[in-house]
Amino acid sequence: MATAVPPAASRIAVVTGASSGIGAATARRLAEAGYRVVLTARRKDRVEALAEEITAAGHQATAYPLDVTDRAAVDEFATAFKTVGVLVNNAGGALGADPVATGDPDQWRTMYETNVLGTLHLTQALLPKLDASGDGTVVIVSSTAGHATYEGGAGYVAAKHGAHVLAETLRLEIVGRPVRVIEIAPGMVRTEEFALTRFGGDTEKAEKVYQGVPDPLTADDVADTITWAVTRPPHVNIDLLIVRPRAQASNTKVHREA
Repeated sequence: MATAVPPAASRIAVVTGASSGIGAATARRLAEAGYRVVLTARRKDRVEALAEEITAAGHQATAYPLDVTDRAAVDEFATAFKTVGVLVNNAGGALGADPVATGDPDQWRTMYETNVLGTLHLTQALLPKLDASGDGTVVIVSSTAGHATYEGGAGYVAAKHGAHVLAETLRLEIVGRPVRVIEIAPGMVRTEEFALTRFGGDTEKAEKVYQGVPDPLTADDVADTITWAVTRPPHVNIDLLIVRPRAQASNTKVHREA
């Protein structure tokens, strides 16, 4: 199906966590679809390099270093816009894989602040701009972790469940306004940093996550899914889309080849 070109009033797309992985891939895809993408992340060098790459490819991109957990910085960022067409709340991540009995409260707090409060900050700050566009879309990138528990994942599961509930509740609260709320919940996605960050840079543990799994999802697979959902006609809302690799039947059942 051909990608619909967004109307002129809705062409700004803000992507959080755009310095790598799903966020960077989504920024590329949305730029190709005709949006002027605004790339946000804490790593200034990464988002600036990506903005240059996208611009060199003939598209429109602007880099804006931003920590989504800093409410004052988020509010200042929002003043730059009269209207915004799309907000992709992608910033987040997992830390640790300890059981509840020994989990690190600081890691839990960081995951909650990034995955949930970061999404809240951006959504609150930009919702009036999305409304003003006349055709706004909020995308919340959650996870299958937000829909089913697994051992060693309680902190991340709790945070992503919070993101899922935020999306569900916001959709109820703004029905009738010209803003869609889309939740994309990826399963096993192999990116350059997700598992490595989760295990504190331990490459051996990070590799074991994907060991023997034929074709886990890529960041571009998820970005393609996000872009498809965003570019549906304005009256079509993809409330929730769970996307997994074929080898993954659930969070706890994954086919692995010897």
